[in-house]
Amino acid sequence: MTLVDAAVYRDGRRVSSGTAAQVLAEARADGGMAWVGLYRPDADEMREIAQVLDLHALAVEDTLKGHQRAKLEQYGDMTFLVLQPARYLDDSETVEFGEVHIFVGPDYVITVRHAENPDLAAVRHRLEGRPDLVAHGPFAVVWAVCDDIVDQYLPVVAGVENDIDEIEDELFSGDPSVSRRIFGLQREVIDLQHATTPLVDMFDRLQRIVMDSTGAEEAPAIRDVDDHARAIVEKIDAFRATLDSALTVHATMVEQENNEAMRRMAEFGLQQNEQVKKVSAWAAILFAPTLVGTIYGMNFDHMPELHWVIGYPMALTLMAATSLTLYFVFKRRGWL
Repeated sequence: MTLVDAAVYRDGRRVSSGTAAQVLAEARADGGMAWVGLYRPDADEMREIAQVLDLHALAVEDTLKGHQRAKLEQYGDMTFLVLQPARYLDDSETVEFGEVHIFVGPDYVITVRHAENPDLAAVRHRLEGRPDLVAHGPFAVVWAVCDDIVDQYLPVVAGVENDIDEIEDELFSGDPSVSRRIFGLQREVIDLQHATTPLVDMFDRLQRIVMDSTGAEEAPAIRDVDDHARAIVEKIDAFRATLDSALTVHATMVEQENNEAMRRMAEFGLQQNEQVKKVSAWAAILFAPTLVGTIYGMNFDHMPELHWVIGYPMALTLMAATSLTLYFVFKRRGWL
């Protein structure tokens, strides 16, 4: 059953209830205002209401499809609003959005919910306790619904702000998971911007519509809702800028850490290279006398130098001269 509640209000007080078609017909015939609340209506129910009130086909199509962005459209004497209420889920750091469609005319208000949030029954109950407000007509209901939805953004903003404060504390802790948290909150803030940014223009236009209607007394109240919406939009825009800056700072810190790691690796490589040079230089220096000594240690019978009187000192001199020459060459090149 998609019908949540349907009633006729006269002089601000509820006088009768019934089906959607009944209360709409009664309000139109006997005077008063009809307020019909629906939850995910089916096509047949919406078509029945559309025929009674001659609702615009495009607005009805939007309501049946759902998944609409926040907007305000006018079709003759009917105004159609789409609002996206929200609530913040702190455990998952995500924003859960609902969707409310409002059809408002001279003697009727149709509210359509596409999610559990918000509780429009509670809004109706509070408003019925203020017949002086309901007596102003359909736009009093529009004001009450808009005021409730805008107020729901306040705990959402507080939740996001708290998580951003935590991110700022974690930013310099070296925790690599902070970037994922920043990206996640950025996505939620962008969705919040999509839901709230159109409200400023919507409420400006709604004030003009109300001023031109018979319920012009509601314009100051809608202006108050407009002021709250502007403050929320400004704060959410500031969240976006803060998260962008946090992401830039984190990326800079990661780049600095990578550069420092590369520098340490380069220094280690240079140290390794210097050690290799020294080992290679000493190996070459020691190789020359080893080669001479190895040849003369073979003890072949037919080696002309074996019987030289100067053979021994000559071999030592050759070893020393070769080693010293290599030493000075490597020293000059900085290998030693």
